[in-house]
Amino acid sequence: MLKFDIIKRDGLARAGVIHTPHGDIKTPAFIGAATKATVKALTMKEMRELGSQAILANTYHLILAPGSDLIEEAGGVAKFSSWHGPMFTDSGGFQIFSLPDVKITEEGAKFKSHINGDKFEMTPESSMQDQWKIGADIHMAFDHLTKTEERKDIETAMHRTHQWLDRCVDEHNKLAEVAKKEGKDEQFLYAVVQGGTFNDLRAESAKYCASKNPDGFGIGGVFVADRMDEMLKTVNSILPENKPRHLLGMGQEPIDLFVGVEQGIDTFDCVAPTRMARNGSLYTLDGRINIKNAKYKHDFTPLMEDCDCECCRNYNKVYLHHLFKTDEITAKVLASIHNERFVVRTVDNIREALLNDSFQEYKQEFLSKYYRSL
Repeated sequence: MLKFDIIKRDGLARAGVIHTPHGDIKTPAFIGAATKATVKALTMKEMRELGSQAILANTYHLILAPGSDLIEEAGGVAKFSSWHGPMFTDSGGFQIFSLPDVKITEEGAKFKSHINGDKFEMTPESSMQDQWKIGADIHMAFDHLTKTEERKDIETAMHRTHQWLDRCVDEHNKLAEVAKKEGKDEQFLYAVVQGGTFNDLRAESAKYCASKNPDGFGIGGVFVADRMDEMLKTVNSILPENKPRHLLGMGQEPIDLFVGVEQGIDTFDCVAPTRMARNGSLYTLDGRINIKNAKYKHDFTPLMEDCDCECCRNYNKVYLHHLFKTDEITAKVLASIHNERFVVRTVDNIREALLNDSFQEYKQEFLSKYYRSL
C-alpha cells in the first residue's frame, strides 16, 4: 500500500508526504505534465531545477509512440526520459474518448492513432499492462469520460468507469504479484472519481471508488469553475482521509490551486502553464499578461521582480517581446521555464502557509492581487 503521511490539517486541506519507491512528494504539489515523457520545451534537468517533485506521463500517447514495450526495454519511463524522481501515468482515457472515431463497448475502447491511423484497443486490463510496462510509481485506472454534459450520458459513463475499475484492480493485483516475485519496485493504483457536474453522482462515485480500497484517488471529468469548490468538498468529504487525492488536468488558473487544496486535494497536473507560455501568456503576481502586446516593446523590467527562475533573473520584457515577435524557439523555452516555476512555487508556498497556519491569509493576499484587475 502506498504510504501517505499527513503532517498538518486545516479543515479538508492538508500538508503531507507521499512516499514512493523513487522518492518522496511533499504535498500539496504541482506535478509537471510530461504527456509524451517530456514537458514541452523543457528538459528533465530544467524541471528538477524548477522544483518539480514529480511528473505525469500519458499512457495513450506513449502506447502510440514509442510503445510500452520499448519503454519497458529501456528500463521504464524514468530511465527512458532521464527523470530521477517519482512519476505518475494517466490512463489516457480523456484523450481516447475525445477522439472523433472512438468506439466504446463494455469491454473497452477501439480507436485509431491520430499519428498514422493504426488501429488500437484499450481495455482496463491492457491499460494496466501498459502502465506497468511504462513503469511509473502511480497509475490511474482506465475511466470513461463523456463528450456531452447530459446527465444520462455522464451516469452511464460513471457506471462503466466503476465496472472498469473492478477489472483494473484485479489486473493490477495480478501484475503486482508477478513484480513482487521478480523483485521489482512496487507500483500503485489510483481509482478515478467521475460524475461530471452532478454532486449526487460525484458522491456515488466517491463511495464506490473508496470501497475498492485503491492506493489513492484521481478526480477527473468536466469541471465548472464556479462549482468546483462544492464538487471537491462533496467528493473529499467521502474519500478516506489517509489516502492521497490527485486533481486531474487542473491548474490553469491559480484559483484552481487554492480551491483544490482548500477542499482536500494533494497533487495537481495540468498542461496549461507551458501551453499558455508557448503562446506568450505569462503569469505574474499581478495577473496574467500577454508579452506580445506592444506595450512591452520598451519595457526593460523583469517579468517578475521577485521570481527566481532563469527567465526573470537574466532577461527582461523587451527581450521576451522581441523573441515572440520574431518567433524564436527560445521564447517558448524561457516562457515555459517561468510559467512552470510560477505554478510550482505557488503550490509550494501554499504548503508552507498550511504548515504555518496562514493558509487563509496567503490565499486572500495572493488572489486579491492576482485578480485585482478583474
